[in-house]
Amino acid sequence: MLAAGAAVAAYATAIEPHAFRIRTETLRVLPAGARPITVLHLADIHLAPWQERKLDWLEGLTTLEPDLIVNTGDSLGHGAALPVLADALRVFQGVPGFFVHGSNDVYGPELKNPLRYFAGPSKLAGESHRNRLDTAGLERAYEELGWLNLNNAARAIEVRGTTVAAFGVADAHRHWDRLDETEAALSRMRKALGDEPRITLGVTHAPYQRILNAFVDLGADAILAGHTHGGQVRVPGGHALVTNCDIPRAQASGLSTWVHGGRAVPLNVSQGIGSSIYAPFRLGTPPEAVVVSLRPRDIG
Repeated sequence: MLAAGAAVAAYATAIEPHAFRIRTETLRVLPAGARPITVLHLADIHLAPWQERKLDWLEGLTTLEPDLIVNTGDSLGHGAALPVLADALRVFQGVPGFFVHGSNDVYGPELKNPLRYFAGPSKLAGESHRNRLDTAGLERAYEELGWLNLNNAARAIEVRGTTVAAFGVADAHRHWDRLDETEAALSRMRKALGDEPRITLGVTHAPYQRILNAFVDLGADAILAGHTHGGQVRVPGGHALVTNCDIPRAQASGLSTWVHGGRAVPLNVSQGIGSSIYAPFRLGTPPEAVVVSLRPRDIG
């Protein structure tokens, strides 16, 4: 029994965190006649500067030739990670994108008992947050790539002849979301765009139910999120043990449908690429990037 436990622990800390994969999904949400759009969904990179295998894999994602990148936050995992991350992401220079932040884009990780992860959603209480990260520098790095900031904001960009309108919130896990600001920005953007055909994406780091419901009400055609790490530990053949938010465990990762107010909207929750340097384990939830192929809606 001890030997089996040791083998599982070794696998969860030494093997699966490096078993990077690419998940592919297809969503028929574009206007009729639109050209397909390949979206690369990045989430929860949690980069530390010494993680060379992760960096090499991240740079290799450029071979997927995405038309659009959506980064749902928690890219930083160490106070010295920013220049290394910025250098790795330069392979995507000129590929348009959107981003929101997670709390680990603002505060670095702190040493704590990793078993607390299974006690329920993490809280601010008891955390010093002395390790302030260079969030402004991260935003400059993203913006130099051509990515647009969706933290409590709405922006639009043309991709392959289709207007992609997107709106988002700052990290709802830390209650930094300001849905009133997002709604006002979305209203201004829609007024400026007029009646031209488009797709509307909702982008959030943490997929809390209040955020997903609001996004459906605001007219999102699809929603992208991260944060959960797929539960980080999953019983074989079962759902995540925890979600670190209030989303149902069955929807803690992968493509599902979020239903609210009579509307059903595709929801993609990424398991993410990394994890905290103080909780460096994964079991049944391999790190991933997601390629979401947007295609025209079915006729009828």
